Amino acid sequence: MLEMKRLRLLWEFHARGTIAAVADALSYSPSAVSQQLGLLEREAGVPLLRRTGRTLELTAAGAALVAETDDLLAGLERAEAALHRVRAEVTGTVRVAAFQTAMLAIIPTALRHLSDRYPALRVEVVQYEPGAALRETWARGFDLVVAEQYPGHSTEHFPGLDRETLTHDPITLGLPPRGTGDRRFDRIEELADAAGVPWVMEPPGTATRHWAEQACRRAGFEPDIRVETADLQAHLRVVESGNAVALLPGLVHISAPTRLRLLPLPDDPHRTIFTAARASRGTHPALVAVRSALADAASTLRYT
Repeated sequence: MLEMKRLRLLWEFHARGTIAAVADALSYSPSAVSQQLGLLEREAGVPLLRRTGRTLELTAAGAALVAETDDLLAGLERAEAALHRVRAEVTGTVRVAAFQTAMLAIIPTALRHLSDRYPALRVEVVQYEPGAALRETWARGFDLVVAEQYPGHSTEHFPGLDRETLTHDPITLGLPPRGTGDRRFDRIEELADAAGVPWVMEPPGTATRHWAEQACRRAGFEPDIRVETADLQAHLRVVESGNAVALLPGLVHISAPTRLRLLPLPDDPHRTIFTAARASRGTHPALVAVRSALADAASTLRYT
């Protein structure tokens, strides 16, 4: 009989790629992971892993076992959800990953609602980069992710994750208050006028950075990026202090009102904020409650 805990380790190796990553994700030592996978191979009676150079990879038998294990893990989640649906009280723990502006503008209201209505429910929230959080939710590191998608920029697809839209926030050009910093800021009336002035953007490789650069290029110029940071609250301060301009999503202004001058962009682009969870866990009452609270909190947002 194959041991389910060892099958889970093999699935985790498939999802994460290395023994060290599996050990880190599950709080094991690498030697313990290797030992358990060795025992699983003996139980299976065939090699499940092979080494190619310095890389460890699944054999055909290992890949087949991973596919079956994926169904088993999903079945266990559906079984757990079924048990919780017959209980009178919503209980359990839901681990949520959320990006910064959602943490500031949506999460606090949702948590307050959940605490008032479901005192036996435990919700753990971790700030996480959206792309990595989607992968971690697929890999069962989180139960739910609050993520973002910029127009024309698809997020990576992970099988078995469903999505529910929370809100669409407008993206505008953020400018310093008139009379603050370089006088050229005061003369900007549309995106094309921002050629040649300093910009603040997120680091290279992020969806936000790629989208912002493409928007500037469509307007006919290459942005002069002087400040790089993933912290959008820092973007606000840099712009408000008269040091740069930025393309800013609406949630930023809700969570931290400022004196910025905001200009609309061509085609009125909006970012999509959504939740994603494994479909196999989607009917769990605790997850349903958290998603409902997030949707209610998002429905109260007003963009100006």
